Amino acid sequence: MRTTGDRGRIYRRCGCRDTLRHQLGAHCPHLFTDGDHGTWTFAVDVPAPRHRRTTVRRGGFGSHDAAQGALRRFLEGEAGGFNADPNQSVADYLTVWLTAKALVLKPTTMARYRDYVHNDLVPAFGTLKLDELGHRHIAAFVTGELAAGRGKTTLYRCLATLSSALGDAVRQHRLAHNPASPPALHRPPSPERQIWSAAEAVRFLQHCHRADPEMADLFEFLIGTGLRKGEALGLHWDDVHLKERVLYVRCTLSAIDNNRLVITSPKTRTSKNWVAISPRVATALEHRAQSRARTHRDPGDPFSGLVFCRPDGRPLRPHTILDRLRQLSQEAGVPRVTVHDLRHLAATITITAGVPLTVVSKTLRHSTLSTTANVYSHLTQQAAREAVDTIDHALTEAEKAGRRTDRLAWLRPPRDHIQHLREALNRLRSPAPTGFHPTANQPRSGRATTLRPPAFRARKRPSSHV
Repeated sequence: MRTTGDRGRIYRRCGCRDTLRHQLGAHCPHLFTDGDHGTWTFAVDVPAPRHRRTTVRRGGFGSHDAAQGALRRFLEGEAGGFNADPNQSVADYLTVWLTAKALVLKPTTMARYRDYVHNDLVPAFGTLKLDELGHRHIAAFVTGELAAGRGKTTLYRCLATLSSALGDAVRQHRLAHNPASPPALHRPPSPERQIWSAAEAVRFLQHCHRADPEMADLFEFLIGTGLRKGEALGLHWDDVHLKERVLYVRCTLSAIDNNRLVITSPKTRTSKNWVAISPRVATALEHRAQSRARTHRDPGDPFSGLVFCRPDGRPLRPHTILDRLRQLSQEAGVPRVTVHDLRHLAATITITAGVPLTVVSKTLRHSTLSTTANVYSHLTQQAAREAVDTIDHALTEAEKAGRRTDRLAWLRPPRDHIQHLREALNRLRSPAPTGFHPTANQPRSGRATTLRPPAFRARKRPSSHV
């Protein structure tokens, strides 16, 4: 038996039995004569509740180094506050992971994670050891699910849950790498959405005001602000300031398993922000305030003081809003859309009207500008065409101006040549200084100077008489 540092011990043992069918373990005589007999095991004492200690033994390692590495990882995991048991199964790890995530995730996200873990991941990988889980197991699971007719979007979200769990294991040094990364199934493309035109939206709203005025206020609010469905249903009167024409998004209404309603925080950190109120939205809110008596909000009841609620003050269910939207759309003769498509309608109207993309992103409270550009890339194609057309127009105009300049250059001499001729004429016209000498009066600059010869006088010849 060999000890490793202050804690833990590593030894060999086998499964041989004596005449009484008792296992010999580490006392088998073949262990001292045959170096390949048996397997390596590590044992370590760990603290337990009520000041007790328990011994953890893990065996089946092929070499001393393998057992020592497993013991080291186990001790590192214990020091880091997580379980690094080499025999830990995937089912055990996912169960512990869900318990830890319940403290930081929203209830709706936890409900989705719990469904994927218990209904898909544990039945598929639960019996495997966490250290043995590999990419081949995940790829085989994806192939079988697709062959059984499973939807790609649902399967992708299920694998994303597994990747998140294994990613935490890597960050805790429980695993060396994430076997679910890269993903065995790429993210499916988003389906093409059918968005109303402005005329169809007006026809729908006019029909709503006649058929169901209360729902018309909600749909006016959704289209005019671009808020998400849960943010609108979770809006309280305390967060609405009609005089300042602004409202604050602080919470959202969500349904867990389409059954239990809860008030949670908005989708992202940037979603918790202010939103401006237009005159149409202000009219809808004022009508809502007149039709329903605004009661004092009870701090103990998160559903009290809602802007859009039932006649008794209880919250509206998101599924009820969707059913009512589809019914009114059919009556108004407009295409069938979802409640979230009304948010896309608000973005479509603003982008088509020429509002800068940065302003649209701020209004929709996206986390990054790239999110707005990716979601509404089909709306920015016209802006992209206008941008390249502007570049083409600028280059073409510059090229035309250059051609006109070249043609005029042939009609007049260059400016430097004209200046040189003027300087030469000025020097010829100026009189020579008194006592001019070519050497003494040579310019210091060394520049060649045109010398004017002295005036010539014809000498008078004597007259000759014949």
